[in-house]
Amino acid sequence: MEAANLSAAAPSVALPSGAGTCSGSPSPSGVVELTPGGAVPPGREASLSVFTVLVVTLLVLLIAATFLWNLLVLVTILRVRAFHRVPHNLVASTAVSDALVAALVMPLSLVSELSAGRRWRLGRSLCHVWISFDVLCCTASIWNVAAIALDRYWTITRHLQYTLRTRRRASALMIALTWALSALIALAPLLFGWGEVYDAQLQRCQVSQELSYAVFSTCGAFYLPLGVVLFVYWKIYKAAKFRFGRRRRPTVLPLPTTRQTRQAPQEAEMVFTARCRPTVAFQASGDSWQEQKEKRAAMMVGILIGVFVLCWIPFFLAELISPLCACSLPPIWKSIFLWLGYSNSFFNPLIYTAFNKNYNDAFRSFFTKQK
Repeated sequence: MEAANLSAAAPSVALPSGAGTCSGSPSPSGVVELTPGGAVPPGREASLSVFTVLVVTLLVLLIAATFLWNLLVLVTILRVRAFHRVPHNLVASTAVSDALVAALVMPLSLVSELSAGRRWRLGRSLCHVWISFDVLCCTASIWNVAAIALDRYWTITRHLQYTLRTRRRASALMIALTWALSALIALAPLLFGWGEVYDAQLQRCQVSQELSYAVFSTCGAFYLPLGVVLFVYWKIYKAAKFRFGRRRRPTVLPLPTTRQTRQAPQEAEMVFTARCRPTVAFQASGDSWQEQKEKRAAMMVGILIGVFVLCWIPFFLAELISPLCACSLPPIWKSIFLWLGYSNSFFNPLIYTAFNKNYNDAFRSFFTKQK
């Protein structure tokens, strides 16, 4: 999750080698040359400054909203006792990783974006800390999405064997493995000398570009969890379709030859008896509360996975292809792909709270009490 440079989208400023040979128009290479008075053309400067201020404002708002929303989810889970169980511990782990992305990674990435020429002026030590937290938190956020998908898959397909006790153990193991694997990927360059993240001569701070590490990190941080979540959601979709489709089939039940109409509100089920010989009853069951809950959960996981793929796949495709072909994207596209990936930490809490009424009730209760 290397930081690119938004300021590279604006033409750079170059001084000529000979005095008095400057012009006030862009050169064919795209470099804006200084006028003899040392000023950039007024219209150009104004448009660039307005664009820069707008982009910086949007990114600052994204950082603040990401941190506050994930913090609200964490505070709600800690305060409400009903949330002290599975799967809310997986949601809490995701919120922790996303909050750390907003607090430790995105601000320094924004500083790097604003520096001219992508130069890192904060020293080697802070560079190592920033890159390590960048890879650690983003990888943990991605694997937490995979863990939520796995928990939902086992809940639907193995609801008898996947008891509450088993679910607790499985979720605790998935959380531990998520953070352990993320730490291994993040610290590998420091522990094993797997490439260098800081170049003092160029003042550059970026994820190690060693080919073997690029393949290892992108596969471990994205392509492996991507394969897991796509396979899992395909299985969830098949299981849910079979399960709900089987329950909706009308059944023929022998009943006494009496006319009756019965409605059970909680099961949303109606039984109609027709007077005929032999007497039969057509029973059409609607969606029960449990079925509706499972549908919402399956839809939530599907949207969570879809947003995760859309946010991160451009960045990781570029990260894997660039070392393999020894080529590089323009800095502006690196910035777009990077911040699109960061935005996944903003969307995660929105998605898994929007599909859970308990979170909405807890939010309203929390703010009502605060007033």
